[in-house]
Amino acid sequence: MSNKVKKLGRLEKIDDLRGAVWPTEDRHFTPWLAQDENISQLGDTIGLSLEVEAQEQAVGPFRADILCRNMADDSWVLIENQLERTDHTHLGQLMTYASGLKAVTIVWIAKKFTEEHRSSLDWLNEITDDSFNFFGLEIELWKIGESSMAPKFNIISKPNDWSRSVVAASKSTQLTEDKLTQKDYWLSFIEFLSKSNSDFKTTKAQPNNWINIALSGKSGIHLCAIASMFNSETNSWSGGENRAELYIAGASPKSYFNQLYEKKDEIEAVIGEKCVWQNIEEKKSCKVYLVKAAKVRDRDDWENQHQWLLEKLELLEKGFGPYLPNLFDD
Repeated sequence: MSNKVKKLGRLEKIDDLRGAVWPTEDRHFTPWLAQDENISQLGDTIGLSLEVEAQEQAVGPFRADILCRNMADDSWVLIENQLERTDHTHLGQLMTYASGLKAVTIVWIAKKFTEEHRSSLDWLNEITDDSFNFFGLEIELWKIGESSMAPKFNIISKPNDWSRSVVAASKSTQLTEDKLTQKDYWLSFIEFLSKSNSDFKTTKAQPNNWINIALSGKSGIHLCAIASMFNSETNSWSGGENRAELYIAGASPKSYFNQLYEKKDEIEAVIGEKCVWQNIEEKKSCKVYLVKAAKVRDRDDWENQHQWLLEKLELLEKGFGPYLPNLFDD
């Protein structure tokens, strides 16, 4: 083995963002960030699966540099860009967005955050509930020698889940034992996904019988894991069930369902088993799912249930995924 020490390059930070790559925010930086590979990098940094809806898009009386959907729950993600130091004007815009929308994630990207603006975002994350999330990120450019420049997002401020969990804990006495079990179930499931190196991005653990999972391909369609204490086959609360589900909403859910149903045989051949296809006339949304009896209250069996859910959700993604980008609206 050679003892020769390999020569390493030196990271060089590019300070002039405008001169190097993006002369303007609206005509250069925003279109660059809206590209799939770049919005994906931003999403990976903040832990969200993002799909760009529009640039310079009005949302009611507001206008965001980039409007995205959080693919896990279809909520709005509004992105504001600055290629210089943060200012009060942009902070005011963020406050306006938050006051006018019921559930939203707001991402403020700038070259440099002042301490007062970072503190403002931290404060907003502390005083708002889980329906609102504020992120502050600094954008940097780096290169090694004569290499191409590479962007890097640094998180300056993000939702403080720990402090929120303390607040939630103070209210936990208001939850029933089953509700507390449900939240623990999904906290354990999220941890299981992490240990399994799964790429799935979920919504936050809540005291519900479901948790949403982002799925790329078509806005309004996502995966959903179900851990119900009610067994729909036996029509009884004495047992329970797990369901891995494709949830179909969006602009034309009935049309999406019918288009996918036309490919039923091909899809189920990939999945390897028959699915339940549910299209209830009086409901706008539709579902396709796999189901298995499960004792959701039995904590000792949770890992087995989590493994089943992960395997079936992956099969649904594999079976339906190729067809989603080609779905058309009515």
